[in-house]
Amino acid sequence: MSALTAWIDGYLVAWNTNAADDIRRLFTADAEYRTEPYAAPWVGHEAIVNGWLARPDDPGDTSFEWNRVTVDGDLHVITGTTRYAAEQLTFSNLWLVRLTPEGRCSSFTEYWMEHPRD
Repeated sequence: MSALTAWIDGYLVAWNTNAADDIRRLFTADAEYRTEPYAAPWVGHEAIVNGWLARPDDPGDTSFEWNRVTVDGDLHVITGTTRYAAEQLTFSNLWLVRLTPEGRCSSFTEYWMEHPRD
């Protein structure tokens, strides 16, 4: 669990800095990042950094709470709730995260659903 917690902490840092080095540090050189389950993945550091920075969130605008649902070998299944303060949006998330023994992600897939507005 400590490797997963450290990885998510690093993800949140990258989410708030949008710094290329913070993003790269999370992933293996040949990692695949899917922004939705059936989307073509961003493959490798540069594609992941470019994809991430093409749609950045404003630093400090989001909060993220998470729980690990299960783990099977190197695959961690995470549920989360993301809140965007400025836009008053809330999303439920399901993340599939494959971590190497060194704590870097080799495959990331996110499922997300926007909550109805009140």
